[in-house]
Amino acid sequence: MTNVKLDVVTIDVPEGTNVIIGRTHFIKTVEDLYEALVTSCPTLKFGIGFCEASQKRLIRHDGNDKELEDMAVEACKKIGAGHVFVVYIKDGWPINVLNRIKHVMEIVSIDAATANPLQVIVAETEQGRGLLGVIDGYTPLGVEGEEDKKERIKFLRMIGYKRG
Repeated sequence: MTNVKLDVVTIDVPEGTNVIIGRTHFIKTVEDLYEALVTSCPTLKFGIGFCEASQKRLIRHDGNDKELEDMAVEACKKIGAGHVFVVYIKDGWPINVLNRIKHVMEIVSIDAATANPLQVIVAETEQGRGLLGVIDGYTPLGVEGEEDKKERIKFLRMIGYKRG
């Protein structure tokens, strides 16, 4: 019988940054994510970390911003689960890069893309650690009303994501 220990890992998301966390399966993930990110949004600054699950089991990393790269490595150290990747971005939004990330051949899933406070739920057995899921932000406080809908519609037009 295998025992399972659950761990809640808080991921730092400093003001002005977003974090994307997901699962992948191959050592070339870092290079492929770099190419996807650098070609998706010309203003984007980013750092990538990737927890290798076999062989040397290193945290592989790259990026075009040293501070964001260091943050991604630190998040990977805290999570410590094989085949998990962490990308920190600024000067762009997850909406600018998610489809490019999803189309990287070895990406299995995306668990979070957020600027909200973030916690990662990790399970640990004698074999290692695995990502179970995330807690992204806070619990809803109610249901959107008519004024809330108007506010949402106005906001999306104000930031340029909808026309009219």
